[in-house]
Amino acid sequence: MKFQIELTDTFGGGANYLWVRRAEFEAPEDASDRLLVRRGKRALGISDQRHKTEQWGETIALQFPGQCIVAFIDYCID
Repeated sequence: MKFQIELTDTFGGGANYLWVRRAEFEAPEDASDRLLVRRGKRALGISDQRHKTEQWGETIALQFPGQCIVAFIDYCID
């Protein structure tokens, strides 16, 4: 299955979308959230960044403490 991760800046604690970096990656249909986060961060080249994970329905949100960025992982609809 294909997934998309997008990384953007924040303003006032929410996603701002002044700039966005997107990447697609593949993972098995039954992939755990942990696997999706690892593959998504690797796809953006930010594997070394610490994060806190939040579940927003079907979206996984990654907050990066001390940084003004946020990432979202979603299933890609072809």
